[in-house]
Amino acid sequence: MSEHHHADTELTASERKLADALAADRPIPSAGFRGALGRHLHVRDPGYGTRPERLRLTVSGLLAGGVILIALGLLQATGAL
Repeated sequence: MSEHHHADTELTASERKLADALAADRPIPSAGFRGALGRHLHVRDPGYGTRPERLRLTVSGLLAGGVILIALGLLQATGAL
């Protein structure tokens, strides 16, 4: 995340002071907690493994079917069908 957003130029001096105070007092989890969380998430990872065979072919077929359905809808909406 960036330190300052483009909206900072629209803030008054008191609003900028408040924003700086809030940013400085933002709670940050300890390193021990972050490490434990990372290990917990790693253990719970389902590990989906490799991609299915012929994934590109399957995606291409589904995409082509979607394009055909959109084209048919367009033809029906324009009254050509």
